[in-house]
Amino acid sequence: MGKNKFHEGSGPSQRQLRVAELIRRTLAEVLARGDVHDPELNRMSITVGEVRTSPDLKIATAYVLPLGGQGQEDVLKLLARNKGELRRAVSKKLALKFAPDLRFQLDETFDRMDDTRRMLAQDDVRRDTDAGSDT
Repeated sequence: MGKNKFHEGSGPSQRQLRVAELIRRTLAEVLARGDVHDPELNRMSITVGEVRTSPDLKIATAYVLPLGGQGQEDVLKLLARNKGELRRAVSKKLALKFAPDLRFQLDETFDRMDDTRRMLAQDDVRRDTDAGSDT
């Protein structure tokens, strides 16, 4: 298979991005509706912030966070326990040659944003950023 001359660099391809977003939406929908046959998982509100796929689309890593951030380890265990059912739900919705293997990780985006805000609020940093805008 020839190399795509329009896709340069190490970032994800358009197909990876498109499939990842479809998987994200499907997972979010299934979890919100409580379509999983696990009462413990259905009791939790889970945000699916992002999904990243491998270049061959056989592995999809979903970055999840329980609403309010409480019970993060429990969420990962429950999702792992119900991985097969979630995988079937995704494959039913998407027309892919292979159903991707789902992996779940905690979404730390909000924590990083809070850290960045705290850092930017420090007097030293604010003074440095204000001095740079005078020039």
